[in-house]
Amino acid sequence: MAIRNDDIERIFSEVADMLDIKGENQFRIRSYRNAARTVGSLSRNVVDMVKEQQDLTKLPGIGKDLAGKIRQICQTGRLDLLEQLKQEMPDELLAIMDIPGLGPKRVKTIYNELDINNPEDLKKAAQEHRISKLPGFGNKIEKNILEGIAQIETSAGQGRIALAFAERIIEPLCEYLAAGQGVFEVVQAGSYRRRMETVGDADILVTCRDGADVMDRFVGYEDVVDVIAKGHTKSSAVLRGGLQVDLRVVPQESYGAALIYFTGSKEHNVAIRKIAVEKGLKINEYGIFRGKRSIAGRTEKDVYRKIDLPYIEPELRENRGEIEAGLTGRLPKLVSMDDIRGDLHIHTKWSDGRYSIEQMAERAKQIGYDYIGIADHTQAVAVAGGLKPERLLEQLDEIGRIRKKVKGITILKGSEVDILGDGRLDLPDEVLARLDFTVCSIHSQFGLSQNEQTQRIIRAMDNRYFNIFAHPTGRRLGQREPYALDMERVMKAAKQRGIILELNANPDRLDLNDIHCRMAKELGVKVIINTDAHQLDDLDYMRFGLYQARRGWLEAVDVVNTRKIGDLRKLITRKK
Repeated sequence: MAIRNDDIERIFSEVADMLDIKGENQFRIRSYRNAARTVGSLSRNVVDMVKEQQDLTKLPGIGKDLAGKIRQICQTGRLDLLEQLKQEMPDELLAIMDIPGLGPKRVKTIYNELDINNPEDLKKAAQEHRISKLPGFGNKIEKNILEGIAQIETSAGQGRIALAFAERIIEPLCEYLAAGQGVFEVVQAGSYRRRMETVGDADILVTCRDGADVMDRFVGYEDVVDVIAKGHTKSSAVLRGGLQVDLRVVPQESYGAALIYFTGSKEHNVAIRKIAVEKGLKINEYGIFRGKRSIAGRTEKDVYRKIDLPYIEPELRENRGEIEAGLTGRLPKLVSMDDIRGDLHIHTKWSDGRYSIEQMAERAKQIGYDYIGIADHTQAVAVAGGLKPERLLEQLDEIGRIRKKVKGITILKGSEVDILGDGRLDLPDEVLARLDFTVCSIHSQFGLSQNEQTQRIIRAMDNRYFNIFAHPTGRRLGQREPYALDMERVMKAAKQRGIILELNANPDRLDLNDIHCRMAKELGVKVIINTDAHQLDDLDYMRFGLYQARRGWLEAVDVVNTRKIGDLRKLITRKK
């Protein structure tokens, strides 16, 4: 087998990871990581250098010991030190480190405390809530581990990862880069900035003073597993979890133009370049030019202004009418977090949630919400501890008691009611009548034909106690395709009956998609953004729902949980 530079880079990186897990001297660990980057960035094949008996110690960061190890790898295809380390710990342990957020220290704790050395056992331990009990972990890290494993499993070969998964990789990297000396601004671009539901790779722009070591800092980041290229103004690397990141240093005078260019989309950029050409101008990543003279580029607003457009929010930049809307003064004022007053799809320990009603209410109160709606599962979803009628009535009494105890927030009595195969709701009307609202959804018989599924939903909507249609297409990103559905027909039926469509903000769902949000707006169907929270941190998912709503052109007036409690009650109460 011919040894390539990236083989040596991989071997040294594995040695560094294993030494890190063992808790070895950090200087030694860093020397292997630096050696890996040095070899990986060479334009010449190291094997040829060894054959020619060149002095490898002249390479940056390569001393006599490391030079000897490079020669061993080139001559034998293996490294004795790595084989020794593999004898001391399972090499499958390295696969665990591909999960973002699980650095060597946490992997070491998991290995030592639970004797877990592979992703399968790690997944099982997280599902059994054994990870959260380890010192320094907790529920959030355990949840991130499960989501990371699921994303790696489902995105294998797809080339794209979920937005929330990308966020956990990109945001810490940006914070790390921003902390570097001489760095002025660090901002994400590309599909991540447009808040697409999946991200293929990441583009990050930096402005900094001359001589800042931002590129060295980038390739030295602990989660970098492969440096593809390193230059003065652009570097590319692959991080743990497989996300490729392209980092660009741009001049401050070109910052706004570069941000527009690298945010995209391509179609949006083509459209604004066409407008510029019609005005005798040229737009590129360096600025907007009249002839050879730059007339704007420092800010995005300046660039748009020069072609008679207002600032266009990144989520809208898909060439789906935003240019025309901008030219005619019809751009929407997109809904924001400041508009949101509550969340009406919250689960508790009464079904498959992790926390009590009181705990969820207190957390929502901390966020600043005026109201929440408890919506635990009903009896048809037995696997999730769905409530039978008598048990649900007990819960309603409990909510009444907690209402008196938790001041400053309104707790609404709801339920996530299952839509049965024949279109009936799985609770009797006399029980439904006791609720403030219902969140109705499908959890079974996904394989019906489009007509059958559509008729099933509309039949359920005929029930006068049906208020909100939850996660309307049933999809799970990368895991389950949406069931067949005539969405326009469903929306028109919802409009006729005064039913609200849910935009489920859980990042595995993001259901409605952006196209359906736009359709709802155009048809005059109201939307509610709910988190479907099963634990405290899930309430923070609201931002992902907002991103999707913004991509779908939704404004505060289109979203019912921007209303005060009195107005909300009117919207979720159908004429009986």
